[in-house]
Amino acid sequence: MTRRVMSFSLCLAAVVSGAALAEPTQIAVRVIGKDSKFIGTSMGGMRIVIRDVDSGAVLADGITAGSTGDTKKLMIEDRKRGAVISTADAARYVATIDINEPRLVEISAFGPLAQRQGAARISVTHWVVPGKHITGGDGLMLELPGFIVDVLEPPTHVKLQGVPQAVNLAANVMMMCGCPTSAGGMWDSNKFEVRALLQKDGKAIGDLPLRYAGKESQFTGEWKVSEPGTYQATVYAYDPGNGNTGVDAATFVVAK
Repeated sequence: MTRRVMSFSLCLAAVVSGAALAEPTQIAVRVIGKDSKFIGTSMGGMRIVIRDVDSGAVLADGITAGSTGDTKKLMIEDRKRGAVISTADAARYVATIDINEPRLVEISAFGPLAQRQGAARISVTHWVVPGKHITGGDGLMLELPGFIVDVLEPPTHVKLQGVPQAVNLAANVMMMCGCPTSAGGMWDSNKFEVRALLQKDGKAIGDLPLRYAGKESQFTGEWKVSEPGTYQATVYAYDPGNGNTGVDAATFVVAK
């Protein structure tokens, strides 16, 4: 056997040996809303992407599915160190990657996919060792901060006729998991600040508090418009207790 053939044979053997050593390794990923519950099927799920940090190669890609979890376990019971807060049906995505050496991976989550105007991205880097599954307890859990804010009235770019007139502003404000907000409820809207920042022809002209409308997650206010122009209402929800914030906006035109 020539030296060239021997060298090729050794390289081939090394490649085959490396492939044979690759082990399927599972990573269970859950995303929980800050001060709320798991984000799953009811909100379109969270898109999970697992990449190799060094090469940028995508090792796995999927969407979390399942329920928001057990409200009592998540929101009422005191937790001790190491306590598992997920249930079997709680939303998750389980990836299986084949690796033959320890890999540093980036695990990112984007969503909720059913509410794109309120979607956000979070990520973390984590070492993964062949055959050492990350599935125990709650698996790898990411916390997504914020509110889902959805401006319902006025519809974007609607044209209104005549001045002066009162324009009704309405917005839906939910937790990231889709859980409702309400006055005195589990997610108490009395503790949140919901306001509309107002602009006319690109210039700030004031702001308007939105009040709880008596229905879950609904907030309203009335804005009196006295001049024609192009207007924008940027609605935000803010929880001073933990910094949760969400934003949505609508534009409309008022003609003479």
